[in-house]
Amino acid sequence: MILQDKLGPDGDAFYNALMDAHAGLDEAESHALNARLVLIFANQIGDLQTLEELIKAARADAR
Repeated sequence: MILQDKLGPDGDAFYNALMDAHAGLDEAESHALNARLVLIFANQIGDLQTLEELIKAARADAR
């Protein structure tokens, strides 16, 4: 699956906001924040087929 860049120039702003959200957290807290974000984003997407495709795409890029 080729992922389309839908953020455009806002991608950097999103990345900065994400990094700011992790500021001051230890590793466990950072992992917990990421887990909560995944669940919140999945709920917003709301389509199981899309979510499964995104998981596969992320997994393929993990190695």
